[in-house]
Amino acid sequence: MAEGGEKFRHIVRMFDTDLEGHKAILFALTKLPGVSYSFSNAVVRVLGLDPLKPLGFLSSEEIKKIEDVLKSPDKYGIPPWLYNRRRDPVTGEDKHIVGPKVKLVEKMDIDRLKKMRCWRGVRHILGLKVRGQRTRTTGRKGRTVGYSKKKK
Repeated sequence: MAEGGEKFRHIVRMFDTDLEGHKAILFALTKLPGVSYSFSNAVVRVLGLDPLKPLGFLSSEEIKKIEDVLKSPDKYGIPPWLYNRRRDPVTGEDKHIVGPKVKLVEKMDIDRLKKMRCWRGVRHILGLKVRGQRTRTTGRKGRTVGYSKKKK
């Protein structure tokens, strides 16, 4: 039995994600989309939890507190430089996005770039590398080019 009188939970569900209960809180939270090691460390320190305590031993109230901190980190004094969405292009404010919303926001950003027809948007449309990588030999799709088997 845990300190709070609750049983150990092998799977803890947060933000539509199953987290392993035997992992330490610090590392288990990093499995959530949008939560890095640094942000997880900040959440654990703000709440005063033991970072190496297994996640499965937390009470329901402690898990609710963790979810609340992840939803609104500014309310708990977590610095904005740890957020994953600084100066949002639409609203201009600092946000931290967690869970399934991360993929949705990323897709909306790419669609906005495509609609603007900027360089990055055009590269996304064409399915090419976006961030300045070389494309002469890498990033090919389909048949192999420039390689032939030796005839025996």
